[in-house]
Amino acid sequence: MSAVAALRDPLSSPPPRDEGERPAASELELSIVIPCLNEAETIGICVLKATGFLNRHGIAGEVVVADNASTDDSKTIVRLLGARVVDVATRGYGAALQAGIAAARGRYVIVGDADDSYDFGDLMPFVMSLRAGSALVVGNRFKGGIAPGAMPFLHRYLGNPVLSYVGRLFFKSGVGDFHCGLRGFAREAIVGLDLQTTGMEFASEMIVRASLAGLAIAEVPTTLSKDGRSRPPHLNTWRDGWRHLRFLLLYSPRWLFLYPGFALVLIGLFTSVLLLPGPLPIANRLTLDIHTMLVACACLVVGVQSVCFALLAQQYATARKILPPSPRYQPFLKFFTLERMVILGGVIFLAGLVGIGATFATWKDLNFGDLGYTTELRQMMISVTGLAVGVQLMLSGFLSGVIAIGLRD
Repeated sequence: MSAVAALRDPLSSPPPRDEGERPAASELELSIVIPCLNEAETIGICVLKATGFLNRHGIAGEVVVADNASTDDSKTIVRLLGARVVDVATRGYGAALQAGIAAARGRYVIVGDADDSYDFGDLMPFVMSLRAGSALVVGNRFKGGIAPGAMPFLHRYLGNPVLSYVGRLFFKSGVGDFHCGLRGFAREAIVGLDLQTTGMEFASEMIVRASLAGLAIAEVPTTLSKDGRSRPPHLNTWRDGWRHLRFLLLYSPRWLFLYPGFALVLIGLFTSVLLLPGPLPIANRLTLDIHTMLVACACLVVGVQSVCFALLAQQYATARKILPPSPRYQPFLKFFTLERMVILGGVIFLAGLVGIGATFATWKDLNFGDLGYTTELRQMMISVTGLAVGVQLMLSGFLSGVIAIGLRD
């Protein structure tokens, strides 16, 4: 207990109230939620700073520590300091925060890491922005300042900037620091998003889902200090970076499937039509011929499948309320019904059969000898591509019908 008292003195803040003195849930304005896993070295100073902030500014609030099955003295320290502990059995940063947010009683919630890298004594910019009507307020460490040694080189100059740029590009969020661990939000608004991820990608999911839902998002500069732990952080650079990128891709069928698919379809279609009559000289020593046409046909097949995946992914995500209805996709989804997809695919498939039949007739006229390299083989390639594309469209139409089973029109 003497160590706890030593932490309290320099903060010049009165001790936290006993559990019986806490205001009722309806009176709480702010809950400060801190996820924790074996943070005995730093959790005490974080709780004291958070409590001191509430007392200095006269904010009716609480400090909640979501403990992720710590095996050190973290929970003992938190309870000695009068904060509330929420035990979370499911491992993971997101799982801890979900449980902490669910248990929070404040109208607003501010979350931050337990490693003393964020200053819980300087939260007024977040509170003021929330009071002004923002549903989500994200800290920006690049604007507020990053202390030497506080962020690894790869995180500072590659991981965070790249993933934040991808998030802005995909979801028009305007957030410059997607992975800042210090952020505040209106509790009801974020709980209503039904966030699902349990790992580090929870930080990305919160911003992405808030952006898709049209919530008011703001940024405030915040500082990042070197953490106070003697052990390595829980974060795994490559594993967690991939989980963030994977999440961003899965929540954007446009960028994952649609745009690459359209590009491949255009490239494949244009090049195939260009090479159908015969070889195409480009330069003195460069001629595009049957080999290039083969690649173009492959691009066309893959591109059509990718575009179908985009429509199916959007249909599924919308039906399961993972993504909101998209005004860009809805006209396509309404037009390309199961019947229309089957009809379109069937027409293309039959055209391919006709082309193969014509090529077979030519082969028969040649007494089944070698096919002409410049004409018949090109016709065969286009026909086989038509068969593949037709089957893709028909199967995609039926899969769309399966997704629509049980859904209201």
